[in-house]
Amino acid sequence: MLETSGRLLRLLSLLQMRREWSGAELADRLDVTPRTVRRDVDKLRELGYPVDATRGVAGGYRLGAGAELPPLLLDDEEAVAVAIALRTATGGAVSGIEESALRALAKLEQVLPSHLRRRVGALQSYTAALPIATAAAVDHELLSLIANAARDHERLRFSYRRHDGESGRRLVEPVRLVHAERRWYLVAWDVERDDWRLFRVDRIDGRPMVDRRFEPREPPEEDVAAYVQRQVVSARGTVRARVLLHLPLEEATARVPRLAASLEAVDAERCMLTTNADWYGGLAVYVASLGCEFEVLEPPAFVAEVERLAGAFGRAAASAAGA
Repeated sequence: MLETSGRLLRLLSLLQMRREWSGAELADRLDVTPRTVRRDVDKLRELGYPVDATRGVAGGYRLGAGAELPPLLLDDEEAVAVAIALRTATGGAVSGIEESALRALAKLEQVLPSHLRRRVGALQSYTAALPIATAAAVDHELLSLIANAARDHERLRFSYRRHDGESGRRLVEPVRLVHAERRWYLVAWDVERDDWRLFRVDRIDGRPMVDRRFEPREPPEEDVAAYVQRQVVSARGTVRARVLLHLPLEEATARVPRLAASLEAVDAERCMLTTNADWYGGLAVYVASLGCEFEVLEPPAFVAEVERLAGAFGRAAASAAGA
């Protein structure tokens, strides 16, 4: 059994992880009796943490927003500074920390007092910075809403624009948000299509509606980020193309964007590039620009296009040399 101080920290951490817990669930997680949970909740309240409780079959405990900031070892100025920094980070200003910043922001805003939330909102609204070049900007409140729904196992209803511009309503069970190359993607179970789907968050119109809770299911793959990469690559065109690059995997990874193609080591000196394409001419020029020897394997139409372009470039070079 945890010592009292350690158990209080563990209880606080559990309350921040999920919107609501039953007394029995908390008792099971902490390996104590429901009576001990009630006493520990009272101690958290004495320390300033606003823990709300409801009675009955559907009752439970949740961490609410209080009139003052709970003792998180942050004063008001520090809390505002952290919230602003986290909001900036979720926008992609600092590469590599977007998802961690989003999780931390959701926890902080859950307990931030209203007067501090207004200050954060004012600072965000009346300051400006040079925007990061992206065509897929996403509002942090939308990201927070989706992240909270995934955390609390709540379905979402929203209007979604497909790549062809058509819109339709979706009912999904959100599982994970993935940030890749200045875009946010939602991995979710599409209830009406009875299958996993990948959604670009910037194509969600309006504010999603939170629906009833669902029983969580395992993600489509253990490595969700790798799943998103393959789905995005496969959506780039209708025909799969494979090229053998005479380049070590580490060097190829530095030259090829993750969402442009999939790379797999063949041996120490070569790797396989796999992608989807519709315009073989553009793909041929792109592969040639990687600055290494390569072999076009499939499909035959891609091989033919490379041969045609090689002849055209050769004739153009010969003509220029003879001029």
